[in-house]
Amino acid sequence: MKKEQNQELDFLIDKLTNSIENVTTGDSFQTVISLLTSSDLKTISKNNDWVFDWKREFKQPEREIYKLTIAGNTSIIQGLMSIEIKTDHVYLHLVENAPFNKGKAKVYAGVPGNLVAFACRLSFQRGHEGNVSFLSKSQLIEHYERTLGAFHFGGRIMIIETRAALKLIDKYFKNSK
Repeated sequence: MKKEQNQELDFLIDKLTNSIENVTTGDSFQTVISLLTSSDLKTISKNNDWVFDWKREFKQPEREIYKLTIAGNTSIIQGLMSIEIKTDHVYLHLVENAPFNKGKAKVYAGVPGNLVAFACRLSFQRGHEGNVSFLSKSQLIEHYERTLGAFHFGGRIMIIETRAALKLIDKYFKNSK
C-alpha cells in the first residue's frame, strides 16, 4: 500500500473578517460550518474548477471534511477544509476556496480564515488547547506567521498555538464560544 504524502497547503488569508465579506459591497454575511455530505460531492469536482479531489478526500476514514456556507443559504459552498483529529492537535490536510472565491474576481473574502478559526475552535472542543498544524508551501511561511499568528516549527511545518488560536476564534466566533 502506498503511503499517503501530506499535502503542502497554499491557501491565502485574503482578509480576517468577522464572517465572510462581499468583496464588491463590503457587506458581511454570517456563516455556517458543517460536515460535508455525500450529496454535496455532486457539485464539487475538478470539472467545476475545484483544485483538490474532494471525493477521494471524503473517502479517507480518519478525516473530517467541513463546508463553509452562508447562514440562510447553505446550498452554496463557499469553501472546504479537510482535517484530522490527532492525539494532541488538529491537523489541516486541505483548505480550498470555492472557485468563485479565488483570484481578482472573487466574490467573498475571509473564507480560509473562517475555516482555520473553526479548526482552532474544534481543537479546543476536543481538548487540544487550540493547537492546529499544517504543512505550508515554503513561500507562504511568512504569510501564515503574519496573518494567522502561526509559527514555523521547522521544514514546512506550521503550528497555531493557543494564543493565536484564541485570537482567530474571537474574530470569527465571538457569539458562539
